[in-house]
Amino acid sequence: MDHDQHSDQHSDPHHDHASPAGHGGASWAMAMKATLHCLTGCAVGEILGMVIGTALGWGNAPTMVVAIVLAFLFGYSFTLFALRRAGLELRAAVKVALAADTVSIAVMELVDNAVVALTPGAMEAQLSDGLFWAALLGGFLIAFLITTPVNKWMIGRGKGHAVAHAQHA
Repeated sequence: MDHDQHSDQHSDPHHDHASPAGHGGASWAMAMKATLHCLTGCAVGEILGMVIGTALGWGNAPTMVVAIVLAFLFGYSFTLFALRRAGLELRAAVKVALAADTVSIAVMELVDNAVVALTPGAMEAQLSDGLFWAALLGGFLIAFLITTPVNKWMIGRGKGHAVAHAQHA
């Protein structure tokens, strides 16, 4: 890397100088950014799935399945879009997105859906009920708090979002 490229990295506000390869671990800021990125895609898919299932009067199981599938789909697609924009070919971008996001999305979905399922009355709540939104948003918050240390640990070992970061850092 020449000096000009290196100095460009220092001026890039999105470039986190924690080592994604595990040399010194990952910063909490980097882990939080990765988790927030993942949460955004998950939230879009999860909310869309819950809205679709609830609006169509589906039962809890099919609604949650659709919400989880859409959460993974949107979570992967957000990363995929960024990787393609960074110049990666589609096949390589899909592999990186799968490697970068699978554990993060899985933990997030497990925690979020557990919170919703364990909140009394949340599974029966309708879109117009405050409880529906409180449980869903509370689940996202708790999922963020639990998934951030998971992502920090993974990034510090060159896994998870470190794989995607390496493609456009």
